[in-house]
Amino acid sequence: MIVRIIIFLVLNFGALAIGGIFTGKGVPSDWYAGLDKAPWTSPGWVFGFAWTTLMICFSLYMAYLWPAVPEARMLVVIFACQWILNVAWNPVFFYFHRTGAALMVILLLTVVVGYLLVHSWPAMGWKSALLLPYFLWLLVAVSLNGYVWMKN
Repeated sequence: MIVRIIIFLVLNFGALAIGGIFTGKGVPSDWYAGLDKAPWTSPGWVFGFAWTTLMICFSLYMAYLWPAVPEARMLVVIFACQWILNVAWNPVFFYFHRTGAALMVILLLTVVVGYLLVHSWPAMGWKSALLLPYFLWLLVAVSLNGYVWMKN
């Protein structure tokens, strides 16, 4: 179990690190500062804290889920899609400034995580609570990205 947790922590924080490379100056950048953002946009530090917490919970969730599913290949595909979409959002939004394309990426990521949540619920039971914050955060992220896309 510990080995699975470590593997998923490395994979998930690796995704955040790769995405962070493409974030550049990110929140303090002139481009981001000049955007018309949603009134419910959190301060910058909240995003770092939230993603750290979410990735810890998601790593625990995946470590529990791995032995509970009969079809590991499908789980690998779902996790890989999630990983790629998670990494892709940062460069699309912060580096290329493509808010519409970033909205599509975050929507797809939300669908993938939602699918994982719904379809693994029977196998996971109460442990699904570890994935619920990720899904809910993504819903907020979709609303923030959508607001930026519509207003800018």
